[in-house]
Amino acid sequence: MKTPAHRAIAAPDAARLIEGGRKALATEIRGLQSLESRIGAEFAAACQVCLECRGRVVVTGMGKSGHVGGKIAATLASTGTPAFFMHPAEASHGDLGMITREDVVLALSNSGETPEILALLTPIARLGVPLIAMTGNAQSTLARSARVHLDVAVTEEACPLNLAPTASTTATLAMGDALAVALLGARGFTAEDFARSHPGGALGRRLLLHVADVMRSGEAVPRVTPDTSLADGLLEMSRKGLGMTVIVDAEGRAIGVYTDGDLRRSLDRRLDVHTARMRDVMTHPCKTISDGELAAEAVHVMETFRITSLPVVDASGVLVGALNVHDLLRGGVM
Repeated sequence: MKTPAHRAIAAPDAARLIEGGRKALATEIRGLQSLESRIGAEFAAACQVCLECRGRVVVTGMGKSGHVGGKIAATLASTGTPAFFMHPAEASHGDLGMITREDVVLALSNSGETPEILALLTPIARLGVPLIAMTGNAQSTLARSARVHLDVAVTEEACPLNLAPTASTTATLAMGDALAVALLGARGFTAEDFARSHPGGALGRRLLLHVADVMRSGEAVPRVTPDTSLADGLLEMSRKGLGMTVIVDAEGRAIGVYTDGDLRRSLDRRLDVHTARMRDVMTHPCKTISDGELAAEAVHVMETFRITSLPVVDASGVLVGALNVHDLLRGGVM
């Protein structure tokens, strides 16, 4: 017997495919819109339970609800609410030991009658752990057993057979996002806090990486004095490979810069590279950045002023480093 996947089917009609996709989205949108009126006292109570939790939010769900639960747990954890996912079938075989009396359990079940979830109710009650339920049935066993119930019911699934969890799982996921975002705001969670839990991500690098972490320092920094000849300045630029050299005064403070662009302008003026001095050709004053600034700020300065390299200075204006776009690219900031 051929399975549905192996049955011969006629070539799909593009218009019907588009209509089917749009209809599915419209159904899910209606389901999400219906949630807005349910963000009320029960939602605030669920938030309060999580805010008072001294442990973690243990999210559990079976099947498609389990997949959604894993995402909700991950979102909570990355936005300042410690959380993890516990598989309900494994819970009855030892994983219940993952729950402590300091925790909160967030249980997901559209029917509210999932056997694997209901099997956890007695052990959870014995621990005295607060239970938050997300279901599509306010009269279900799970909903009635919970301290707080969040109603995620939808009138229909996006599936044309009204069977496959589609609009209902989207509604549950959205309610989980709403919970995480509300808790984020209540905790005063900042972008820097988010970055600390995502150090390997692009946002983490932009918010945690400082100029001092990516700049070149020591002998790798091109520097000359105002009295240096243009010829020697060009040699310094060539040796250090940054496309520029910094002009420093007797105290080591950055007072100017000379770049590849300045070289083209010098050639247009037909300057003698042997007799011209750096003080005569440098750009003064020059753009600099502090070594304590975020590397993302260096990107902003370069983009704003359309430059490709920057001298790095300390609080006294003394040259301590230099960087260019390649250093920022290697650091993953751009």
